[in-house]
Amino acid sequence: MIRRFGRIGLLSFGGPAAQIAVMHEELVDKGRDLEEKDFLGALSFCMLLPGPEAMQLATYAGWRLRGVAGGLLAGLLFVLPGALVIAALAFAYARWGTLPVVQDAFLGIKALVIVIVLQALWKVSKKALNGAEGWALALLAFLAIFALGLPFPAIILAAGLWGLLRPHEDTGFASQTPVDWGHTIRTALIWGALWAAPLLLVWATGQTFLTHLALFFGKLAIVTFGGAYAVLAYMAQAVVDTHGWLTPDQMIDALGLAETTPGPLILVTQFTGHLAGLQQGGWWLGLTAGLLTLWMTFVPCFLWIFAFAPHVERILANPRLKGALGAITAAVVGVILNLSLWFALHVLFGTVDETGTIPRPQLDSFDPLALALTAIAAGLLVLLRLGLLTALALMAALGLIWSTLV
Repeated sequence: MIRRFGRIGLLSFGGPAAQIAVMHEELVDKGRDLEEKDFLGALSFCMLLPGPEAMQLATYAGWRLRGVAGGLLAGLLFVLPGALVIAALAFAYARWGTLPVVQDAFLGIKALVIVIVLQALWKVSKKALNGAEGWALALLAFLAIFALGLPFPAIILAAGLWGLLRPHEDTGFASQTPVDWGHTIRTALIWGALWAAPLLLVWATGQTFLTHLALFFGKLAIVTFGGAYAVLAYMAQAVVDTHGWLTPDQMIDALGLAETTPGPLILVTQFTGHLAGLQQGGWWLGLTAGLLTLWMTFVPCFLWIFAFAPHVERILANPRLKGALGAITAAVVGVILNLSLWFALHVLFGTVDETGTIPRPQLDSFDPLALALTAIAAGLLVLLRLGLLTALALMAALGLIWSTLV
């Protein structure tokens, strides 16, 4: 298991879709650890949960094979390689990110980020928007977050309630196997206590910044259904506009760097924690903030899996839960569209006024070079279908080359 899940953790580049494909190859095609139907059922279950579905799928696979110990092993091996890389990148970025040569390289990477998020929007919309209701939910979610400035959790809650309460054809449960609810409650309490322990510690010691950080990322772990880009949409809005921990440029750079690391894309939260801590109080606070963010983001994944994995068959057969998931996924399309627009405005324009609800770019700050680099990035990913790491290297090189020419 160490060899199998260690390989998955080291090869999991390119976002959730690529990571799930790697797991399928290792666990179903090569290792025969799981049957196809079990793998697909586990994936559907993980999509019902908040947080990173790829990490939860790895944890579930480990739990199916060797119980709690196997789930811990699989989940940790999926996250830790990328977490170590992210920590190194965060401190390197804080030390050298303001150098002109680094900023020139990041201009190309930022252009690529626009295309990456647009690709994610296209993939999710093809899966989620199957009818008029899905399109309407996506549009309403976009208007709610872009034009009205409503918080992401409220939008997701409203969509989930709509999907839950609308009429459904109840086909009953696929399994009538008795479930030990006492075990479920005990497991949830144990992992809930472990999850909350660092938050209570920093609160009790009067660490205001760390308390706010832990509360924010703890809430993020609970309410962010719909994958990594839904998390990013909420996080970008709150980290930049509400808390002021990072600038828009730093947030875009964080996503670009997170795309270069193995493991779940949501490790961008750890990068954000490191960088916010470094800017608030130096090296030790930066290290502590990043580790605290990592804990608050990923411990809930173990809670959801260990508490609810025994109920998978019943959960998947519940039509109301399926309806809630479908409505949430449709709303997430609108949220990701808002993220795409937010990134594009901050890359293509030097000045964006965000004092009101709707961001307004200053037209005379338009950067034609950024637009040209975005078009090149689209050509590399969409037309030439280059790998993500290759495209990142090429776009960074183009940014450097342009800076030397001008």
